[in-house]
Amino acid sequence: MNFELNEDQTAFQQSARDFAERELAPHAAEWDAESIFPLDVIRKSGDMGFLGLYTPEAYGGLGLSRLDSAIVFEELAAGCTSTAAYLTIHNMVSWMIASFGSKQLAEQWVPKMVTGEALGSYCLTEPGAGSDAASLKTRAEKKGEVYVLNGGKMFISGAGSTQVLVVMARTGGPGPKGISAFVVPADAPGVSYGKKEKKMGWNSQPTRAITFDNVEIPVENRLGEEGQGFAFAMKGLDGGRINIATCAVGTAQAALNAAQRYVQERQQFGHPLAELQTVQFRLADMLTELVAARQMVRLAAWKLDNASADATAYCAMAKRLATDLSFNIANNALQLFGGYGYLQDFPLERHVRDLRVHQILEGTNEVMRMIVGRKLLQDGALETLR
Repeated sequence: MNFELNEDQTAFQQSARDFAERELAPHAAEWDAESIFPLDVIRKSGDMGFLGLYTPEAYGGLGLSRLDSAIVFEELAAGCTSTAAYLTIHNMVSWMIASFGSKQLAEQWVPKMVTGEALGSYCLTEPGAGSDAASLKTRAEKKGEVYVLNGGKMFISGAGSTQVLVVMARTGGPGPKGISAFVVPADAPGVSYGKKEKKMGWNSQPTRAITFDNVEIPVENRLGEEGQGFAFAMKGLDGGRINIATCAVGTAQAALNAAQRYVQERQQFGHPLAELQTVQFRLADMLTELVAARQMVRLAAWKLDNASADATAYCAMAKRLATDLSFNIANNALQLFGGYGYLQDFPLERHVRDLRVHQILEGTNEVMRMIVGRKLLQDGALETLR
């Protein structure tokens, strides 16, 4: 096993780091405070290839592996967690249309998505269907050459500012086999948006509810066949869990870097804080947990890239571990700053606020434990997880 990044991965990492330091980090606090969705910078990231990292090259994407993409997202998140997290969602939407849509549908949307001309939102969660996504009630009734879509979604990132939606809706009976996936233009007649939610963090991207009132969608806008939508959603979430985990790791790295600098500069009792053994021990634990989280995420990404039978369990383990540890690292960094860490003049309180939601979205960490626990208890599962 070789844990060193190869030449291409190092180049991708440096390119993302430079972009984050130049375009994201200097503005992250303002975007957070003013709830600004930085569309100009997001579209600029398309020039770097960051809007189509694992989208196929046939449609203008870079066609990178999930491992390579995770390395890029980690660096972007160190600049602005919230904006980088939206970029991961957009990448997932672009990849789903390219992977499961018809050639005509993919050609209509994906090239515009990788340049940033069209931005995407992913619509799965409903008021009564959060962790239990298979119970969603939004319905698509087939009437001739169109589906008529009715229902509502909530907690949708980018909603109201994006141009294309991937929507999961029920076309059949109850349960996961009755769910299909559709590409819906965001400005289609009958699509309406709720108020921009006021959130604890992730303030550089808008979050709104979406209502579908007799929205007519051409049959050609369905992804795959009827009943395949839930399977597509789960495939998307495997990658989404890696994405959200690696964004957490990038933010934790930024928090650790800030704490490292601070304790070397801050004087207490006539000495730098860094000379205190308790501070050194805390930093050591933070670094150890950061490395463990990063390697778990990259292992899960490798599993997904290689279509391993246990990839879903590894993605769940990585998401749970990385988001829990990263939140703890940022919280400990804030503690090292003392009262200053609680001020908006420093980035630590923003890191803590932004990271908290990572333990909830793309499946709560309780759901991640359910996935792993069930896999472990299946016949033969223990052997595959060694």
